[in-house]
Amino acid sequence: MENRVGSEIERLKGLFKDIPKIQLDVTEGLITQAARLRILLDDNWKDILENGEYEKFKQSENQIPYDRKRPIVENYDNRDKTYQSIIKQLTELLPKPEKNRKSKLLRG
Repeated sequence: MENRVGSEIERLKGLFKDIPKIQLDVTEGLITQAARLRILLDDNWKDILENGEYEKFKQSENQIPYDRKRPIVENYDNRDKTYQSIIKQLTELLPKPEKNRKSKLLRG
């Protein structure tokens, strides 16, 4: 798992390499956390695909089983929200594109 996280960290660092140097310390923690979450999300997703979102559950031997959402689905949903929040924070740190760049490209 650590190798996969390391590869994801490198991928994200490449995507966010243009973040200003002054914000680099903040981004390193965010990138590491995003990489960990991405790997956990991928693993959770594989489990959900293989075993489904719901399982038969009963409180006691005498009760009829009913469908309930598997705990891993809740974990996936929570991790996904956190991942999206971190990625949003990272993209907000990227330098803003020049306003006139598009019109320059169209004229050029």
